[in-house]
Amino acid sequence: MEVQPKAYKGVAMEGLIASWYARNTGRDRRRFERCARAVTSRVAPGAAVLEVAPGPGYLALELAQAGLRVTGLDISRSFVRIASQNAARAGLAVDFRQGDAAHLPLPDRAFDLVVCMAAFKNFSDPLGALNEFHRVLRPGGVACVFDLRRGASLEAIAREVSEMNLSPVNAALTRMTFRFMLLKTAYARAEMEALAARSRFGRGTFREEGIGFELSLVRPAETA
Repeated sequence: MEVQPKAYKGVAMEGLIASWYARNTGRDRRRFERCARAVTSRVAPGAAVLEVAPGPGYLALELAQAGLRVTGLDISRSFVRIASQNAARAGLAVDFRQGDAAHLPLPDRAFDLVVCMAAFKNFSDPLGALNEFHRVLRPGGVACVFDLRRGASLEAIAREVSEMNLSPVNAALTRMTFRFMLLKTAYARAEMEALAARSRFGRGTFREEGIGFELSLVRPAETA
């Protein structure tokens, strides 16, 4: 299956829009806590973790709180600023940087784990991003992509939004965003598996959960 390139949507996440997004996603941290627990169980204490497109940094802060050495890279300068401020307020050392997922300004084999949550569907070069995840991972390292799944029902999305602790107006705006924007850019299982197969990883493990999915990819350990 050929996955068509997309126009990148994340550049609009600047200024007031980025601030609005940060406020609303920060109202309910439970999904970041759940993701952090899933991620930390796969690496040793003190492991080096890269979060690609961390946005306001809520997941990165959970990972740092768990004792991991965290770097976050986002294309939005506003999010880099907001995430850095959030880390400073929390007293946590997280290295937030600005950059493009398909051209990571980071060295080879620098991380034990790469995680990307709720952003992969926006990447204009998804295959390039997966290949960059592979490049910066150490042999035996894991990349985890968590995102919205195309085909998620509007009823399930409404239930998810109802648990986000939003005001009625923001809840309505969020449901509309899911319906008219996010679902249209989300990937189906076959598309993600095709991307994984074409990437340097060669394959990935796809798992559905609620309205989303997790794609897990492993850079094989090298043999002597």
